[in-house]
Amino acid sequence: MSQRNAVVLAVLFASGVTTTAAADPAACSSLAALHLPDTSITSAAPVTGGPLPAYCRVVGVIAPTADSQIGFETWLPLANWNGKFNAVGGGGFVGSINTEALSRAVLRGYATATTDTGHIGGDASWALGHPEKVIDFGPRSMHLTTQIAKALVRAFYGERPRFSYYSGCSTGGRQGLMEAQQFPEDFDGLVVGAPANYWTHLLTAAAAGFQAHLKDPQSWFGPQLMPILEGAVNAKCDALDGITDGIVSDPRKCDFNPSSLICQAGQDPNTCFSAKQAVAVAKIYAGPRNPRTGEQIYPGLLPGAESGAGGWPAWITGAVPGGALLDFFSTQYVKFFVFQDPNYNLFTFDFDKDLAFNDASIGRFINAINPDLRPLRQRGAKILHYHGWNDPAISSLNSINYYESVVSFFTGRRDTRAEALGEVQEFYRLFMVPGMQHCGGGPGPNAFGGPFALPAPVMDAEHDVLSALERWVERGKPPTKLIATKYAGDDPAAGITMQRPLCPFPKAAVYTGHGSTNDAANFRCRAEQREDDDDED
Repeated sequence: MSQRNAVVLAVLFASGVTTTAAADPAACSSLAALHLPDTSITSAAPVTGGPLPAYCRVVGVIAPTADSQIGFETWLPLANWNGKFNAVGGGGFVGSINTEALSRAVLRGYATATTDTGHIGGDASWALGHPEKVIDFGPRSMHLTTQIAKALVRAFYGERPRFSYYSGCSTGGRQGLMEAQQFPEDFDGLVVGAPANYWTHLLTAAAAGFQAHLKDPQSWFGPQLMPILEGAVNAKCDALDGITDGIVSDPRKCDFNPSSLICQAGQDPNTCFSAKQAVAVAKIYAGPRNPRTGEQIYPGLLPGAESGAGGWPAWITGAVPGGALLDFFSTQYVKFFVFQDPNYNLFTFDFDKDLAFNDASIGRFINAINPDLRPLRQRGAKILHYHGWNDPAISSLNSINYYESVVSFFTGRRDTRAEALGEVQEFYRLFMVPGMQHCGGGPGPNAFGGPFALPAPVMDAEHDVLSALERWVERGKPPTKLIATKYAGDDPAAGITMQRPLCPFPKAAVYTGHGSTNDAANFRCRAEQREDDDDED
């Protein structure tokens, strides 16, 4: 068991998780004989004696088409089931079972399930010649896994789950929004982190970054320059919020020009950027535009938190040219999803015609951008959505754009935007996280129980995102703030160095001017456009 899970287990025991039903371990193996639609259960056996509470592990394959092999696992606590279900999402091209997420759910007493989305392996070669597998990777795999898992829950415990929740970040965030938009009956509440929901445009933007820093070999900049870049951003913008702490609270306000880092005559090249490198950085901040219409294809990255293992060195620069994660995802996607050509040259991608083909051929299966969430709202389900402001993989502006599209959709049915925002916030709230990178990491407080991230120090609705969602769904109390935690060295065992509130967008945390800036109690959630807006505590 990982250190993160060990911490979660300790917190759960300390918090006293409420539990209900127990099941007969002997009944676990009988699930292998259960007949479910298009499903083969390959194994069902108790897992005991390990670091997790004992559970029944069910492994199977769902085959809704002749070319589908959707692998899934469902884990069912043998004792102290909390009466609820929590499906968990994956990352990247998935291709495996997210056992850490399943472990977290079992530690909390949930029956839980996830899917490999219909293929094995982390690249995209499986999409070549397999359109049904692309649909499996899109909306089909999580929906069917959820249906089968709920049937297993009922068969094992003799009752349906009282509440069903979803948790996912990145690709898992996309899976969550697909569920919300296409299958609103599946879940009562969804935790959606940094969603890759505009998949066709996200990976088109990654292709633009690929061209920007690799088409001319002199444009590539290495990871050793990222502390220089981040330092310059902080020098210009860190103090805009009145606090100098290495965190740019709202990087939309940071007017930083990479040309300020161009090497002067005789300057050490390890301390500055060449003119071509500065242009490449500027293009990544700006994001791509359609060369014919000038329309923004996808928002660029925001300045701040460029350095560190989870920052630009992993996602943008790589250790060597072409070695970044976004280089991998963009080349794999365009070769195998879009053009079905393993030899396709990404340097030839046309950001007008090829983008249109990309949207028409793949978008309807893989994007989750429909702003009409009325069926979800009418059912009474809730979405708790979060995104790190300094995400180097998926621009945080993408989450704001989608959220605003939902508000605009409801505005079309209301008199004012304020009324529409109020209606949307009754069932859907977005929390932007200052100084956080992709799903976690970064210089800011980044621990609040999100998928792929560090656990909260306390498993309650003030500090933990899933607990906050549970309280909203089950008790009707929406989250007016979340307390995010920063551990020393991002190590939960090393102690807490800072806590800050996260606020429902468009509100943001503002320092009161009194007390430690490392104490969340000294901040208030306020809307920028209304200085007299009521504090929310």
